[in-house]
Amino acid sequence: MAEFRGGNVEAVCPQCGALTTFEYQQAGQQYGSLIQPARLVLNGRPYSRIVFQLLRCAGCGRAGLAGVAANDRVAEGILLEFLPLEIAHRALPDGVPPGIVAEFREAERCAAVGAWRAGSAMFRSALEKTLEENGYKTGSLMKRIDDAAGDGVITAARKKRAHEDVRVLGNDVLHEPWREVKPDEYAAARFYVHRIVEDFYDSRAEVEATLIDRGRIKK
Repeated sequence: MAEFRGGNVEAVCPQCGALTTFEYQQAGQQYGSLIQPARLVLNGRPYSRIVFQLLRCAGCGRAGLAGVAANDRVAEGILLEFLPLEIAHRALPDGVPPGIVAEFREAERCAAVGAWRAGSAMFRSALEKTLEENGYKTGSLMKRIDDAAGDGVITAARKKRAHEDVRVLGNDVLHEPWREVKPDEYAAARFYVHRIVEDFYDSRAEVEATLIDRGRIKK
């Protein structure tokens, strides 16, 4: 979560990956700002303007933009929004196919804007692609999860979570009437899909041997 400190913003930079300070000035020279008159009351205090302030990552120089509710001193204002969006990535094992990585990362990007429904559906898709990539291509997603557990690639506990926290949630998003998806539901789907990807790719040689033995993939 981005934090406003004395005119600067502390946040994770998506370019250099560091928790860094996006600075609003260097050597006393401000990067530039745009002021929009406003009437806001935040935490019981009135504010007369929104200042859109350009900033720069102290590490790599990536540009940033902060929207700050302020009066006379911007440094005493409240941060309303900040770009670039902060995206937290879980580390994926080496050797995960690019398509699965891309699907997983897109689901994580959904969290940056609070798109919990979209992210949950994307994690269901990432799970399905992981199973397909490893030879589980026939039948419903339910059957493919059960088959992976039957082969011993994922545990019975993981199978249960894949059904309850990923498949069912994704099906609700895709096929059922609209309902709000909570952040903790999204977080559970992310956690268990990440664990299943690790199950398939952390000890890849052993998993491949099992998949070959079960006739899922060819040697």
